[in-house]
Parts: sequence; structure tokens; C-alpha cells
Amino acid sequence: MALFDTSSLNPGVRKREVFGWAMYDFANSGYTTVVMTAVFNAYFVGVVAANASWATLAWTSALALSSAVVMLTMPSLGALADLRAIKLRLLAFSTAGCVLFTALLALAGPDDLWLAIGAIVLSNIFYSYGESLNAAFLPELARRDALGRVSGWGWSFGYFGGMLTLGLSLGYVLWAQAQGLTAAQFVPVTMLITATVYAAASLLTFALLKERALPQPTALRESGLRASLARLAQTWRHAQDYRDFVWLLVCAVAYQSGIAVVIALAAVYAEQVLGFQQTQTMMLIFLVNIASAVGAFAFGYWQDRIGHRIALAVTLVGWIVMTLLAVAATTAALFWVAAVVAGLCMGSSQSAGRAMAGAFAPEHRLAEFFGLWTFAVRLAAILGPMTYGLVTLMTAGNHRIAILSTGVFFVIGLIVLAKVNVARGVAAAQATA
Repeated sequence: MALFDTSSLNPGVRKREVFGWAMYDFANSGYTTVVMTAVFNAYFVGVVAANASWATLAWTSALALSSAVVMLTMPSLGALADLRAIKLRLLAFSTAGCVLFTALLALAGPDDLWLAIGAIVLSNIFYSYGESLNAAFLPELARRDALGRVSGWGWSFGYFGGMLTLGLSLGYVLWAQAQGLTAAQFVPVTMLITATVYAAASLLTFALLKERALPQPTALRESGLRASLARLAQTWRHAQDYRDFVWLLVCAVAYQSGIAVVIALAAVYAEQVLGFQQTQTMMLIFLVNIASAVGAFAFGYWQDRIGHRIALAVTLVGWIVMTLLAVAATTAALFWVAAVVAGLCMGSSQSAGRAMAGAFAPEHRLAEFFGLWTFAVRLAAILGPMTYGLVTLMTAGNHRIAILSTGVFFVIGLIVLAKVNVARGVAAAQATA
């Protein structure tokens, strides 16, 4: 069987459309890689906030605020996208917003704390909208028994986009350091590089991806907001019918909290605990992206063979191992090993969770259910980093204890996952459709 077999796709779906969909993962991965993971987070703590005792907490609080906004708005926005069949239009709007506010991060220098917070909050809100809306296209493109591999195609391809953006940024940083420039001078340029790659790569998405959904009758009778809120309330009232999806959301809150810490604070941990320099951190994240791409692509095929729940459980065990390695690391070598494990788990667990959510989503409520999935992920983005920030504050900046506390989230996720019955969840989605 070919790696990109059209038999994995729904009738009428062409490979070029899947390529356009995957290009969005390619486009937005630079934002998480450069802004959230490798460059701007450490820059915020060390330069914008001048390594103040509250700097890490300020960074995690900004992320928490953006996640709270997304939690309150994305489920209804998803329901509206389903009712009006406007996923693609909303995706374009979200993309423009994230690109704009990512570019504005280039204006944040020493003492520009509120500018940096405002731009990071707004850029992360629009990024999260785009990520959720793009994920809602997955069940329209892939057959139900091929969600894992098609999701893996997007995630793995996305990491190459992250590597491209990071590689361009790293090349510029190395040149800038050779010229004697400071972080306050070269980090803003990496924000412009990130925004440019995001904007350029996403153009292929909007050229190739189709809006296959049709407006639903309710949308013609009621206002968009009223109809979407009513639809969302109905979903919550009938949550028992989707109890496996609900358990999956609880599981996601747990394990995504741990992943959110790795994304938001890996560079901070490397620099504060192990003394990594900016270029070392960027090389570390580059390696993580390579491992993530391999993990997401290969794991997607394995997931479709062994089942969604077992596949996700394997990745959570891997995350627990990664946490223990990071805590034990006193030298750069062991931390690099932990980073490789994190990369393999990052790609596979993100892809596995998205595929399982797609399997549990009714056909005519894709954006709505992925909006609820985003609600869980954004709640995790508050709980994880905020827990980390508070632990560092209460332990006088002890990042080792903070990263150890992160491992608890993966353990909880593994316990909750045992309650998910995949066959029952799929049957509930098909009955609703």
C-alpha cells in the first residue's frame, strides 16, 4: 500500500485537497515552534521581563488569558461554522489575525511588557481558532478507519513547517550574533520571519481546500449566534449520549496540560536549569521537531491498526518517561535524550488525540465538536503552564520540582483514558449523524 493511498480518503476527495489541508499544519507550526517553544518565551522571561521573579508566571498568565478567551468562544464559533458552513472563511479570518499579531511581537523589546502581553494573547487566540477550524476538516477528508494516518500526515508535515521557520530564524540569529547584535535586536526579526512563513504557506490551503459542508436549516431561521449557542446547549444536555467523547475531553485536559508545559516552557527550563544559550535552545527544538515529524507520521499508521485508545496510552507512558528523564538531567546530554522522547511523543499524541476526536464527532457537527475539543485543549493550556508557574513561584524558582509536577498530568490522563470505549463513542457519533 502506498504511503499516501487515496483509499484512505472519502469519495471525491483528491490528494491535492489533503495537501492543502496539511499545508495549514505546515503554516501554523512555525508559530508554536518559534514563538511559543524556542524563542519568544525565553526572550519574554529574560529580556522583556528582565528575569524578574514573576517573569515565568507573567508568561504563563498571558497564555492562560488567551486560552480562557478561546474556551469561552470557540465552541459557539464552531457551532456557527457548522450551521452557516463557513469553516473556511473563519479559518482565513483567524489566520490573518494570528499573522498580524505575530508581526506585532517584533515591536516588543525591553520594558515593553504590556505590548508583548497584548500581542501574545491576541496572536494565540487567533492561532487556536485556526487550529480548531482546520482540524474540523479532517473527518470530511479521511475515512473513519483512516483518521489516524491522515491526521498523522498533517501533523508530520506541519513539523517540517516548524523546522523551516525555525531554520530560517536560526540562520538569521547565528548571523546576527556574529555581527554582535543582542537578543533585543535579533529576536524581533524572527517574529517577522514567522509571520511571513505563516502567511505565505497558508495561501495554498485557501487555494486547494474546499468547504464541503452546506448551511443547515436552523441557520436560515435564526441568527447565527443564537442558533450556535442553542446547538451547543443541546450538545451539553445530551452529553450522556456522547459520554466517551466527554471522557476523552477530560483525558485531553489532563495530558494536554503536560504537553502545554513542554511547548510553553521547554526553552525556559533549558536556559534556567541547564544554562542553554539561545542557539543551543533553537537546535534542541529543531531536533524535537524532527522527532515529532517522524512520530506523527509513523504512529498514525500504527494507530489505525492497533486502535485509538491503545495508541494514545502508549504515548502517555512515553510522556511519563520523558518527565523523569528531564528531572534527572544534570547535563545537556541526558536532556537531549529527554527532548527526543518528547518529540516522538509530541507528534504521536497530538495526532492520536485529534484522530480520536474526529472518530467521535457526528458528521454534521464537526466544527462544534472540535470546538469542544479546543475548549479542553485550551483549559489544559491554562492548567499546565499556570501550575508550572505557581510551583516555581512557591519553590523560589525550582524548575525541577515544577517539571516533576507536570508528570502528574500524564498519569491522570492515562487513568482517565481507561474509561473511554472507542467502539461505543464511534457508534454514538454515527447514530447522531
